[in-house]
Formats: sequence, structure tokens, C-alpha cells
Amino acid sequence: MVSRRKKDLGYLAGFIAVIVVINVLSSFYFTRFDFTREKRFTLSAITKELLKQVKDDIWVTVYLEGDFPAGFKRLRNSTRDLLLDYKAYSNGNFHVDFVNPSSGNQETQDQVYQDLMEKGLEPTNLSVKTDEGLTQKVIFPAALVTYHGNQIPVKLLQNRMGSAPEEVLNNSVQNLEYAFTSAVKKITSGGKPRVGFTEGNGELTDLQLSDAMKSLQEGYEVGRVDLSVIPFEGLKKLKLLVIPKPSNGFSEAEKFKIDYFLMQGGRIFWAIDNVNAELDSLRGAGTQLTFPKKLNLDDMLFRYGVRINYNLIADMNCAQIPLNVGNVGGQGQIQMVPWLFYPVFIPLSQHPLVKNLDGIRSEFANTVDTLPVKGVKETVILSSSPYSRIIKSPAMISLQMVEQEPDPNAFKSDPKTAGVLLEGSFPSDFVNRPVPEGISASMQTRAKSVPTKMVVVGDGDILKNDISSKDGSAFPLGYDRYTQQQYGNKSFLLNVVDYLTDESGIISLRNKEIKIRLLDKARITSEKLSWQLLNIVAPLIMLILFGIFQHYYRRQKYAR
Repeated sequence: MVSRRKKDLGYLAGFIAVIVVINVLSSFYFTRFDFTREKRFTLSAITKELLKQVKDDIWVTVYLEGDFPAGFKRLRNSTRDLLLDYKAYSNGNFHVDFVNPSSGNQETQDQVYQDLMEKGLEPTNLSVKTDEGLTQKVIFPAALVTYHGNQIPVKLLQNRMGSAPEEVLNNSVQNLEYAFTSAVKKITSGGKPRVGFTEGNGELTDLQLSDAMKSLQEGYEVGRVDLSVIPFEGLKKLKLLVIPKPSNGFSEAEKFKIDYFLMQGGRIFWAIDNVNAELDSLRGAGTQLTFPKKLNLDDMLFRYGVRINYNLIADMNCAQIPLNVGNVGGQGQIQMVPWLFYPVFIPLSQHPLVKNLDGIRSEFANTVDTLPVKGVKETVILSSSPYSRIIKSPAMISLQMVEQEPDPNAFKSDPKTAGVLLEGSFPSDFVNRPVPEGISASMQTRAKSVPTKMVVVGDGDILKNDISSKDGSAFPLGYDRYTQQQYGNKSFLLNVVDYLTDESGIISLRNKEIKIRLLDKARITSEKLSWQLLNIVAPLIMLILFGIFQHYYRRQKYAR
């Protein structure tokens, strides 16, 4: 008996020794194991490397705390799990805090809500079931990243038109790593990339671009660029050139500067309307003749492998406009009506530029054709719905068109391309051509660009924010002031700028997928009783059988 006890004590001592050795080794080596099929709990190599480079404290305040339905609890828990992983790989420089912005009395809540909105965090109205019925609750599914006194908001909820709540929450969980890694990259980078919006050719005004430029200022140096006066040294300092809806033609000297910028590896975002059509003109006259603009860019874009056509997309999947439909008692009756020339592009591409984005609102958009160019890869990122058609310009359009119910059979066709991504080495538009007047003869351009990329969209209004008629202030980009609906224009702009300026490949994190494994509701209904018996009765029977077996086994063993 004593020998056996010594042996047991030896086993116990050996077990304790192994545990101690494992704990000592784990203090020097760090690893984690992820047994999920899609590796949902594994941070990418890009995120890990970025966190290792962080030298000072980063504070992340998440405002998704409180009493939520199950779906938002899942988003909150997924956010917490992800940020704990960030903390584990950051050498102690990553700090996380969850805050309930709805705590305190009503006055305190209102003040907190106002402060959060001023910092760029967007609230969401949530319907919550109570004993008294449904109540509306304001929540902030967002976070604030703070580093060296600078702050960047992070949007956690990725809404998408037409998606079920389960899909919206799943897309939001999928996007968490990209959202936080992108924010950390922007706020910790030493110098911000420079983004220039062109002016001087009738482009959108500062007020019309107010929210677009403001949204980018958190991670970029943003300003206006006049191509007629900017020197070549100034162009070299830019990372991205945005051309937002010009209405006047470009000179050959200005085109030379654009071409020079591209040949040196600069990135360009073309947001071009090739047809002159405006709703304000229609409201005044009732009808308008749409006609082609003379921007003098066709030869350049053709050379790069793309053509913006002189037409308009009429799409049954469209936004609404307010229209006076009559008078009652001397009062004008305003009604929201669908306007076919305001297409809403629902991104279907799985490219990280547009994956899971909400619908993007456009105004009088043109179709875009791609042309084969050696060394250039084309990817369609925006297209119309299958119920759309093309109106060639010049054409007469009228507000009276809203009175005609569109025939789906007349609109049924293949989707029309409205936006493309081009990547590769582009041929110069000025190869074997004399240097334009106004450019120093010593300036020479390359025959082909270094590898670079550009985005071409056949609509400039996707970058334009609405303006309040009361005080002249700018609404958020993509916000429809009449229907109070938020479209995905801002997210699209941020994704495009991130993709065109970033070299680390952070945008690839948007390809992360977490599959929805929902219960089969049909089988739940038809097989409910059998599954209840299997999950409730069967374990009890197994427990009883095990008890009977254990009783007889012990009785037989000790009876000997």
C-alpha cells in the first residue's frame, strides 16, 4: 500500500512539474490555435505586422455596450474578441474600453450623443421589444481610435440595401478586421498621403465636395489642385488625383500633366459626366435637351483602355425625387417619385473595393466601356440593375416622364457597366507627340507608366453631397435629405482612396469571409419533436443507463 502511495505521489509530482514547465515556456512563447474552417479568429499577417510596429499606446473606445438584441450582442462580442487579439499581438500598447453612451439621465445622454456625432460617429435607431411594446433606442455601433491625441472613428455596422438582418450583421463581423486595421494604419502612419481634387475646369465646388474632403482628412492631406498652375514638382508630392465632374474642356498642357503624373506611378480617380443634364434645369423648364460635354479627355482615356460614353442610364432601380404633383387649396402637393435617371448601383462584385457595400446613388450616369490594352487589367466594380436601358445623347428628357409607369419588359437587359478599376502599366497619351504649348520642351514623358492603377466612374455626382436650403450647410455624402436614406457613396469613396493609395494590401482584408450557418427553418418545423426528444430525453436515458451500469459494476467488483 505504501509503495502504491509513493507511486501515486510520484505521478502527481511529475504532472505538477510538467504544468510548471509549460507555464514557464508559455511566458516566452506566444501562439494561438484556431480550429474554425474559415479561420475566423486568426488575425492576418498584415495586421500582426502592423501591431508589432506600434511603439506607443493606442486607445480604442467601443460604444457598443448596453442591453441589445441577440444580433447586436454577437457584433459586440465579435468586436471584443477581435480587439483582445489585437491587444495580445501589440506588446501591451493596445488598450480597449467598452462604453455605454446611453447611461445617465436624458440630459447627459443628449450631450454624449452630440459629442459622438461631432467626432464622426453615426447613430442608429434600434427597435427593442418591451412589456409595453416596441420602443426606439439610439445606439452607436461604432468605435473611436485614439493615438497621440488624434482620433479616427470606426464604423462597425455595415448596412446594405435589400439584405436580411442576419446578412448585415455577418457582413459587419467580416469587415471588423479591415475597419480596425485600416484605422490603426492611418492614425499611426508618420506622414499622410496627399490627395488632390482638381479645380479650374468647372469641377464640383468646395461646398459640394465638403463631406468628401472632410471624410478623407482623417487619414490624408486633402486639397484642391489647379492643373493649369501646379508645377511638376507639386504633382510628384501627390499620391492620388481626383477629377470630380469637370464641365469645361482640359487643355493639352493640363492633359500632359495628368499623363505625366500617371507615368510616374500616380493614381487617378476619374468621376466624369460626359453628358450635360441637371435636375435643376429640368425643374425650371420642365424639359431639357441633354447634349455631350466637350471635355477633351476621350483620346487620353481611350489610350488608357476605357471609354465613357455619351449616353444616360435609365434604371428601374433608382432613387426618388420630390415633385409637385398638383395643388390642393392653393398648396402645392409634393410627392416622392422614382426618377429613372438617378440609378442606385448595388455592387455585386466580390472585389474588396465594393464587396458588401450599400447601394451607391448616382445622377445622370453614363455607361463605361473597357478596351483591351496590353499590360492593363480591367475589373468591373459598378453596374446597373438587369432592368435598365440606355438613352443616347442628344435626347430630350422631361419631368413628365414620371407619369408613365415603366414597362419592365422594355427595361430588361444585361447590366450596364458604370465603373471600372484599371491596374497595370499604362501607355502614355503623349508618346511620339510634341510637348504641348505651355510645357517646357525639356519635359519628357515615359512611353509606359510604372505599375499603377486608376478608377473610372461614369458619374461625378457620386462625390457630391446635398446642401441645405436653410443654412447652406453640407449634408453627409450619400445622404438623401428627402428620403433620409444613407447610401454607400461615402464608403465607396473611402474604399477607392484606400485601395489606390495603400501599398500594404490592407484592403485585401475585406475578402475575409465568415459563413452564415443558420438553422433550417423548414426542418425545425417538420422535425421539431424528434429533435426535442434527441436533445432532452436521450441524454436523460443515457445518464440513467450509465448509473445502472456503474451500480452493478461497482457491486460486482467489490463483492469479490
